[in-house]
Amino acid sequence: MDTQVISTICSNILPQIHLQVHKLTVEEHSMKQMLYAANYPQLYSLSLVNFHEITLHRYLTDDLILRDLLTKQITHLNIDIIKPVELCSEIVSNMFALILSLCKKLIALNFCDMFPTRQFQSLIFHVILEIFISSTLMKLKINVVSLIDCLYILDGPFVCLSTLIINIGQIFHICLRIDPTKKLPQLKCLSFTVQSTTFEYDELIVPLFCRMINLEELKLYLLVGRLNSTYIDGIQLYDQFLIYMTQLKKFTFNIKSEVYDMNVEVELQSNEDIQRSFIGRGYQKVASYVNTNVCSRYSECHIYSLPYDFEFYVYPQNSFQRGMFHKVRKLKMSDGIPFEHKLFKFIAQEFPFFKFLYICNDNRQDDKQDSSTLITFPYLTFLDLEKAHVDYAELFLLEKNMHLPCLVVKTKTERSTVISVLQWTLLRHVTQSLDQINDEDTKKNILWKEMYWLNQYWAQPVPKSSIAPKYSQRLFITKSLNTRRDLYEYLWDEEARRERLRFRMKKRKEKFAAT
Repeated sequence: MDTQVISTICSNILPQIHLQVHKLTVEEHSMKQMLYAANYPQLYSLSLVNFHEITLHRYLTDDLILRDLLTKQITHLNIDIIKPVELCSEIVSNMFALILSLCKKLIALNFCDMFPTRQFQSLIFHVILEIFISSTLMKLKINVVSLIDCLYILDGPFVCLSTLIINIGQIFHICLRIDPTKKLPQLKCLSFTVQSTTFEYDELIVPLFCRMINLEELKLYLLVGRLNSTYIDGIQLYDQFLIYMTQLKKFTFNIKSEVYDMNVEVELQSNEDIQRSFIGRGYQKVASYVNTNVCSRYSECHIYSLPYDFEFYVYPQNSFQRGMFHKVRKLKMSDGIPFEHKLFKFIAQEFPFFKFLYICNDNRQDDKQDSSTLITFPYLTFLDLEKAHVDYAELFLLEKNMHLPCLVVKTKTERSTVISVLQWTLLRHVTQSLDQINDEDTKKNILWKEMYWLNQYWAQPVPKSSIAPKYSQRLFITKSLNTRRDLYEYLWDEEARRERLRFRMKKRKEKFAAT
């Protein structure tokens, strides 16, 4: 928000309405002005958004007005951090503990899970052990590193906690044993999400759910790996833990079973078997599909309740089935065979409102001749082609294939496009594809539009990340590119420079090996 607008609000508006303010949202740059503009005796809900972790930690530690509000008034608190300096930041963990120790009346807390692109995981189990925490908290929304953090939340000091919305990074074998007889009677609503594959479903997840005897709502998102076993189906879900949840009124789920055959013959269910397993046990409508052709020792089954109730969907494949996916905002596509053009048309119909797309497929397309039909993704704002074959870069970056109105930067607006770290070779191939277009005006229009936003993005600093691909790097366009020939020559100069660098490194290794 503009500084002048904020000053006007703080000096002219807030002093007049401060007695009627019940909810307040403030950003980092306007925090002090808005909190110091007036007293807010009726304020109970506070959202702190777009903060850097160090700045917010300083406010929580030193700002007396904020601390007083948190201690005496705030019952609902939302925290949003732009991006921690490092994964599992100690500052963020300490901030979580500080908030819990300050807020004596806190009922609901959303900790770093306000926006889909800022779901940062917190390592919190150690700080829960070290502080005194008020027991008033009834609702918590959080992302954590592992199941250990989740267990410390459930078995810790939150005796009033009735709603838990948790996204868990990893579930791996732990020394802690989960006792299914130790019940969690206070928990009424649970949203349990694990987006990485776990092989501990039977040993850890099932016993945990058996403790939740009074659950009324359960939302479950799981990717489960199994060795020499069958797919998870309706019979297993019911017999393993749903039968103990006698108060359950709503059960929504998305479960993918990945079965690995280690030289043991297991008779896997067909898709018809999967569908029959949900009949007569109180389930709502369920979609399923089975894929046994991935490789000789690997097969998979995907089951999900309809309508689809999650904001993200992982791994739609060419065997993907129809559903109702209006809630999906984040889509990750991955497969061992090429994504055909008809699949993208299908996704445009089934996922009409998604905004974030990640494509992981290094296989070239086979049906490029079908790409004459223009596909529209009206809300797509984030595109990640880092692990995609160049065919998908060409498919998305050339306007003859895709219409992406929210992705293209327009020079008269401040809206920017976000393209995740594209390998420089992708851009080179897109440029080469222009040679196949005969009309010079068309070439020029495509080039200028595509290069404008690519240049805007690549001009930014490269983020430091411990999980960045080893050989992936951003192409920096630092010189003026006035013509297509400038671009073409620049890209090939980059190619030659990198080739020389690779040659020198190879010679150094050979020389070192010889000595």
